[in-house]
Amino acid sequence: MKRLFCVLLLLAWLFSPLVAGGEDETDIMLDEDPAETEAAPDIPESADDEPAAEPTARDSFIEDIIALGKELYEKADGKAQRAHYKGDIYVCKNFTVYLFRQTRDRYRMAEFPDVQLVIPDNLPAKECKPYAYGFLWKEIPAEKGNPFYEAAQFRYDTKLSKEENLELAVDFMKQVKKGDYFQMSADYAYGVGAHSAIMISDYDPETNTVHWMDSNMRGKKRNGIRYGIVQFNEEKDITWWAKAFCHKKRGATLYRLRDDIIFAD
Repeated sequence: MKRLFCVLLLLAWLFSPLVAGGEDETDIMLDEDPAETEAAPDIPESADDEPAAEPTARDSFIEDIIALGKELYEKADGKAQRAHYKGDIYVCKNFTVYLFRQTRDRYRMAEFPDVQLVIPDNLPAKECKPYAYGFLWKEIPAEKGNPFYEAAQFRYDTKLSKEENLELAVDFMKQVKKGDYFQMSADYAYGVGAHSAIMISDYDPETNTVHWMDSNMRGKKRNGIRYGIVQFNEEKDITWWAKAFCHKKRGATLYRLRDDIIFAD
């Protein structure tokens, strides 16, 4: 009888987990989080991890122009350069043309790969009428080598009020893109007449400004000879620009490189 009782006790002890619920307990280390033992979810790669896009030939052309402008700016070292005679590269239009011609040979247009690139001269004054000279270029077709197109333009409209014209002029300046060649006929603190510049970044809506480089916007005369200051990475509010060319018979134009710029063979 005693032996039977012992056997029953042993059987009860052996089958006690099944009576309690039938599941084995799993030991967990104190520094182990059960959640961490699960498979980690897939996390999409950040956009910052994506390889940067290769610069296009058009991008490279613009960078070449800007780099040369910066080089001439640094070479001038703040000293005024002669900007008086027809061949002086520091005359405003000559400066922008020089930067183009010194860098163009590496590039072509895909549509006309055998044609050397050219940059138009300003339209003669008599052909600008009734508007003032300075913000229009000669119309040279792309097949003749002109890689620019008119991206935006403002012309003072006498049928509108001064305030309405200024609003349109400001909207025009908001269209500035890096690499744009800018032409205007102005009446402002630095003088009256034509001026050329190159925009070196897109219009910034956060600061409401544009950055540019140019020559001879500011200058002085010595013994009757004009000398101009070379500027780089200048910054002004777009309203400042708009007020410069928002006058009767005046205006401004943004000339932009075509998208099909390629490297020359």
